Amino acid sequence: MEKEVGNGCSSLAYKLLFSCPFGLSQPQLSAVFDESYDRIPHSDSNLENSISQIWDQRVQKNGSLFNGKKFRYGGYSQKSGDGSKKESYVCLHLGLTDYRTFVGTNLNPSWEKFLVASEDDPTQCQHTSSPLGNGAIVETSDQKIVLLQRSDNVGEFPGHFVFPGGHPEPQEVGIETHEYCKGSKDSELVNKKVSQEMFESIIRAVVEEIGVPATSLMLSFQFLLLLAVRSSFYRHIPQGLEC
Repeated sequence: MEKEVGNGCSSLAYKLLFSCPFGLSQPQLSAVFDESYDRIPHSDSNLENSISQIWDQRVQKNGSLFNGKKFRYGGYSQKSGDGSKKESYVCLHLGLTDYRTFVGTNLNPSWEKFLVASEDDPTQCQHTSSPLGNGAIVETSDQKIVLLQRSDNVGEFPGHFVFPGGHPEPQEVGIETHEYCKGSKDSELVNKKVSQEMFESIIRAVVEEIGVPATSLMLSFQFLLLLAVRSSFYRHIPQGLEC
C-alpha cells in the first residue's frame, strides 16, 4: 500500500513493505546484526564534513542534545510459513549508527544529496543514518488512544503530538561496536538479544513516557515496517518499526 503526500508532492508519504493484518509475535520476528548493514560514507567529502558541522551547530543551540548509538535499518527479508499456516516471518537487517549521524544525514538541509538513485530502499539510503525507531498505539480501558506532545527542547518535531515510542537501544544488549559480535556463536546470541530488544524497547518506552507500570499493560503486538519518507514535508521521519 502506498500513500501520496497530501500537499500535492509526488513523493510517497509512506510505503508499507508487507501486509501483516494479525501482527507478528515475537517468534515471528528475528534480526541479523552485522556491520555490512552499516552506513556507507558518501564520496563527497564536503557532504560528509557537513555531518559534523550540522551536529555542532545543533549542540550549540541546544545543549541538552547528546549522541548515542542506534540500530540502523538496512533492509529485511520475509518468508511465509509452510503447510496450512500462512504466517509471515520477518528478519530485520540491522547495522549500527548514532544520533549525531542521523542529525547530519536524515535531518541535513541537503538530505537529498545523500540519496542514491535506486528503487531499492537500502541502496537508495546507503549513505544515510536511517535509525530504526518504534512507536506504540496505547488504548485505555475506556477505549481512548494515548498521544503525547513532544517537548520544545528536542532534536526533531518539537511540540508535535506523537504516539509513545523511541528507539530500540544497542546499549541495552551491550552493543557499542561490532567487535562485540565476532564469532559465529557470539553472533547467534547477539541476534537473539537484538530480536528481543525490538519488543522490550517499546514496553520500556510506554512505561517511561506514560508512567504506567508494565504489569498493568495488556500487550497485543502488531508489528509494521515503514520506509522513511523522502518528501519535502516528511523528509525528517526516520525509517521505523511500529508495534
